[in-house]
Amino acid sequence: MNNLVFLPAGSTDFPDPSDAMNEPNGLLAAGSSLTSNCILAAYRRGIFPWFQHGQPILWWSPNPRMVLRPKNLHISKSLQKLIKQQKLQTSFNKKFREVVEACAGARNIGSETWITEGIKKAYCKLFDEGFGLSVEVWSQNQLVGGLYGVILGEIFFGESMFSKVSDASKIALVTLVAHLETRGIKLIDCQVHSSHLQSMGAEVMPRDFFLSELKELTTKTADRSLTK
Repeated sequence: MNNLVFLPAGSTDFPDPSDAMNEPNGLLAAGSSLTSNCILAAYRRGIFPWFQHGQPILWWSPNPRMVLRPKNLHISKSLQKLIKQQKLQTSFNKKFREVVEACAGARNIGSETWITEGIKKAYCKLFDEGFGLSVEVWSQNQLVGGLYGVILGEIFFGESMFSKVSDASKIALVTLVAHLETRGIKLIDCQVHSSHLQSMGAEVMPRDFFLSELKELTTKTADRSLTK
């Protein structure tokens, strides 16, 4: 097990992800700040923040990494049927802040949410700066599902999703993939394993492979229309 690295406030000098701990899987560093500069620098190195209220900012790079290639998205027959019924509607970037709040609430059932006030402010700022993207799912003008994340180059970093009615988060993901695929996004970073995402085509990738692909994808010029 490697030692946890403590970073001064505002530092973007993140350690090599290969130095992350094995247990807990991927824990790499503590400290720095939740500025846009720090978060984007972390993403470019395959690192993301995840911590609970009362903890220092913790930075992670788990091995393996769960990813979804848009071309590999699997839509079950039952989900296809639901989509065709058009009972739920979708939109992009209409209610980014509300989606973040809803994701925080969903994570707060039975356990303390990791989407702290600091995280909310940081990602809303990223959205205002043109890096954030949200998908909203609606039923009778009520927000019932959605997801949000960040785009850098040709990769989407998924942060969280929520669902207040059956399959709303799945519809959000299908909508996201269709939106990203037509605009040249090659990879969706799902961070850690989820049976829900695996059932829709996500797969685990060794961290070294992920970091190699990440380096190439984040050097591409982002299509700014993706987050508008």
